[in-house]
Amino acid sequence: MTPSPTEQTDILHFGTPGQTVLVTGATGFVGHQLVAALLADGQRVIAMSRDTARAARELGSGVRCVMTVAELPATEKIDIVVNLAGARILGPRWTKKRQATLRASRVGLTNRVVDWIAQARHKPRLMLSGSAIGYYGVQPHDAATPLTEAGPPQPVFMSQLCQEWEAAAQRAAQHGVQVATTRFGLVLGHGGALPMMLLPVKLGAGGPMGGGRQALSWIHVADLLRAQAWLAQRSEHESVEGAWNFTAPQCVTQREFIATAARLLHRPAFLPTPAWPVRLLLGEQADLLVEGQCVVPARLQREGFQFRYPALEGALGNLL
Repeated sequence: MTPSPTEQTDILHFGTPGQTVLVTGATGFVGHQLVAALLADGQRVIAMSRDTARAARELGSGVRCVMTVAELPATEKIDIVVNLAGARILGPRWTKKRQATLRASRVGLTNRVVDWIAQARHKPRLMLSGSAIGYYGVQPHDAATPLTEAGPPQPVFMSQLCQEWEAAAQRAAQHGVQVATTRFGLVLGHGGALPMMLLPVKLGAGGPMGGGRQALSWIHVADLLRAQAWLAQRSEHESVEGAWNFTAPQCVTQREFIATAARLLHRPAFLPTPAWPVRLLLGEQADLLVEGQCVVPARLQREGFQFRYPALEGALGNLL
């Protein structure tokens, strides 16, 4: 799938051309577009995927595809690792078995990548390791203070999963690697969760969920890719270690999100979905839909990153 022109409108620069970048989760929604951006910038890409045949078909002959880091010799020189792999978080109920699967796909895989770094003769300069704003748990509706990178985690599964994921990546710092953990909000683009979120609206059956007052933190996929490139460039001459919130500056409520989408699609949006059937169906996972958190990109803004889509109206207008 080639990135849409609306999602990738210019050449991104990840630093010195000719670097070798290892991308895990390369055939995912974000990974696919990241690989295309890296290739356009003259970087060499090694894509790690459970299905190397599919990865080769989708990513093209210019990408070297491996199934595990065990296929890479200790002499392989990798400059940047972008760690995006992880089983889909929204789906089956979070039973003990499902929780184990989610941990294995994030924490387990990250540990294996760091174990390879430990024995590699040439250490990567940078590891951009995926995480999520689930790190912060949930926030009371109408909370007055947005959450920054300094916000504490919570004793709930999605927060614990992110904490373990980030801790696994942080082990790479012991080997001289800069580790930046990128906490993604809801990524808006032609893929991921957005098409399913918009389907009820397109059918004229959209409306607020669980009251609609829960905060929703999002980022346009183009800004996510631009921020990854921006960090990669900066890491050549200064430290980018630590946590970075990958969210847009504007936080909206779920009601505002649906209303904006409906207005742009010229559809009604007045059919509410009560919270209780969602909780009955999904259990603790329902917090992803009926609770929320207002997470702001305090560090990106403080360091001078410029968002192309800082407000929801412009982001959805671009995509729709």
